[in-house]
Amino acid sequence: MNSQDSLARLAAVIDSRRPEAGGDPDKSYVARLFSKGTDAILKKIGEEATEVVMAAKDGDRTRIVGETADLWFHCMVALSAFGLKPADVLAELERREGLSGLEEFALRKSQQRDTDNSGGNT
Repeated sequence: MNSQDSLARLAAVIDSRRPEAGGDPDKSYVARLFSKGTDAILKKIGEEATEVVMAAKDGDRTRIVGETADLWFHCMVALSAFGLKPADVLAELERREGLSGLEEFALRKSQQRDTDNSGGNT
């Protein structure tokens, strides 16, 4: 068993809490988040990201891990809301493997320029 298996299992549980899968907002925190809509999910991600930053500023290693787990969890809820899986994120990270951060940034900037230049200027 590896971390990817753990993420896939957690994603399956999250998906099972979606309204169309029969998730009950009265019995499940995740189902309740889904019932409140995307804005509630995104707000929770923002809150958790802030808590990661605060834990890191305090240098509290235990809290950093716990808050990061909360952030990842809520990001996985967002992935599910958009029909995505952890494997999609892992594939993107694997695609970036071997690229320096500066190379990746330059590539994305170039791709964005290409997109901007092709939109409506013909």
